[in-house]
Amino acid sequence: MRHPDDSDIIELYFARDEQAIKVTEAKYGQTCMHTAMRILGNHADAEECVNDTWLRTWQSIPPHRPKKLVAFLCRITRNLAISRWRVMHQEMRDRRMTVALQELSEVLPAEDEPDPMLSELLNRYIQALGELDRRLFLGRYFHLYPVSALAKAYGMTQNAVSLRLMRIREKLRDYLIKEGYDP
Repeated sequence: MRHPDDSDIIELYFARDEQAIKVTEAKYGQTCMHTAMRILGNHADAEECVNDTWLRTWQSIPPHRPKKLVAFLCRITRNLAISRWRVMHQEMRDRRMTVALQELSEVLPAEDEPDPMLSELLNRYIQALGELDRRLFLGRYFHLYPVSALAKAYGMTQNAVSLRLMRIREKLRDYLIKEGYDP
């Protein structure tokens, strides 16, 4: 079956003929799916993004009359996929931050205002740590890397990293108490 020319498809949009979406999907669905998959890497998310592309195209033509329909569609798909990717990754960062902060809440008080004494004690404690412990501590609680990423980066098991971080936190609590700072 031969697909209609792009100009014919665009005319269907201008006529507000819903057949335009079906024809567009048949002709450019795989191209848009490929674009979304390259960014999202997940078939279900890419499929949803492509479906959103058809809606956005329906809303955009008219008034727009694209010169190259495939480029127009791929740009819409790309922008939708990037937006979706950002939201997904922000949610993952938020979850990682929540978990990391919960781990530290056992040792450090939750404060609205920075405490200069606590900052100074933390800096001294971190400087006194061995190289690996310092990297693990900063990686987890400053850079918010997941335990799995730290384990991979340092050739350790996740269990070993978790155990080591727990011991670092316990020593931090003891250090703070010894220095007169009671969390």
